[in-house]
This record gives sequence, structure tokens and C-alpha cells, in this order.
Amino acid sequence: MSAYEAVILDVDGTLVRGERVLPGAVDGLRAIDDTGCQRLLFSNNPTRGGDHYAERLGKHDISVDPEFVLTSASVSVGYLSATHPDDSIYLVGEDRLRELLEAASLEVTDDPASAGVVLGSIDRALTYDQLSASLGALEVADAFYGTDPDVTIPTENGFQPGSGAIIAAMEAIAGWKVDAILGKPSSIAAATALQRLETAPERTLIVGDRPDTDIELGARAGMDTALVTTGVTSSEQAATGELSVEPDYVLESLAELEAVLTGNDRDK
Repeated sequence: MSAYEAVILDVDGTLVRGERVLPGAVDGLRAIDDTGCQRLLFSNNPTRGGDHYAERLGKHDISVDPEFVLTSASVSVGYLSATHPDDSIYLVGEDRLRELLEAASLEVTDDPASAGVVLGSIDRALTYDQLSASLGALEVADAFYGTDPDVTIPTENGFQPGSGAIIAAMEAIAGWKVDAILGKPSSIAAATALQRLETAPERTLIVGDRPDTDIELGARAGMDTALVTTGVTSSEQAATGELSVEPDYVLESLAELEAVLTGNDRDK
């Protein structure tokens, strides 16, 4: 039994790094299942949907229900479908995100002058000319959103620039701060996750490796939070007490999650 009804898990840096399953990840997932908690994976990856993670983790014999996977891409698609169903979206982002938007019957335009909404995201092929064109779109659009604030992303070869770096450049050239970030740690992301789980925030634990997204989302929403030091935050950084948001628990890996779920580690 557990004091929690559900656990929200980050993916990259928490469960996996690249195509490698992190130590303790399988033990942590088993603990969630053994205590009867629901689990929902939530990645700030702005280029993939739930099916990708079911397939990716399935290769490692980790069973994942695509309906219980959220990404900043899927949250962005859902939010724009609900709030801007008829607006033309000017996307600074990658083709896979465009495909997800178009699959939801949203119009994506390549004409900056016809932009009703601008959506900023990671684009590993972004050029100076494309960034310049986005300025034209921002001059006429009514709304400006970002998929996620991750300035860097972890890879098997180290860290690389993420969506947050590109969104910051767009904000700087337009003098316009995004109206909202749609992925973690936004209230939009938290509400989407809790609605999918049908749980109250005080009965939900969020686990991730980023204080500024995973832990921030939980703190804002009233969830308990656990920081793992297998991703962007090291054990040394966590020990300083100077993180942007302090978690309720610090775990060396997901192998320590069972103690939190069963109440054997309640010293917050």
C-alpha cells in the first residue's frame, strides 16, 4: 500500500539516457506497480507522442500504455486544438511536431504574414533566415507559445541546446515573452496530467531530474516531489540546498523509490 495513488515520471534522465535504461529504473517501476499506484510518463520532448515511448521502452521489456504518456508535444497539440482550432500556426520546430499538429487537424503555415499563433520549439536545423522569418510571424500573430523551457537536453554524448534556447532567441528578437509554456512546469501541463490520472495533487508524486521543470511543476500544483540525481542534477548539486526549487525527496536513482511509496522515507 502507498500514501499515493499515482506517480508521474519524467523519462530522459530519470528512466533512460539516450537508448540506455538507467540503473534502478526497472526497480522503481516495479515498486510503483507493486504498491498499486498508477503511473504516467511525462517527457518534455516536443517532437514525440505517446506511441514513441511505448515502442522505445518496450524494446527494454518495459510495458507502457501510450494513453498514460504525455509529452510537451502532445500537451501543446491538445492546448492549441482547444484554444486556437481555427488559427494558422507558424511553427519554429521540427517536422515531427508539425506532423503531430497536422494530424490533429491544425493548420500549420509557412507564411509568416498569415500567422495567427507562433509556436516555438527545438529545431536542430534552424537557420538564421528561418529565425528572421519568425520575427515577421511574431509581428502579426495574436499569440506566442513555447512547447517547453528546456535550455539543454541530455544525450548519450552530453548536453545539447533545447527548445528553451530557441524560444529565448525568439523572445529577444521580438521583445515578446511567450504567453505560455505549454509543457512542464506549466499549470497547463499539470492539469493535463492530473486529468489523465483522475487523481488529486496531494495524492500524486512527481519524480524527475530537473528542479526547474519536474520539481517546479509538482511544487506549483501541490504534489509531493522527488528529485533523482541520474540526469541533469548531480548528487553534489542536490546536497547544496541551493536548487531553484527544493524537492521533498532526493533519490540517487529510482531504486530508492519504494521507500518513499511505502512510507519508509517520510523525512522530507
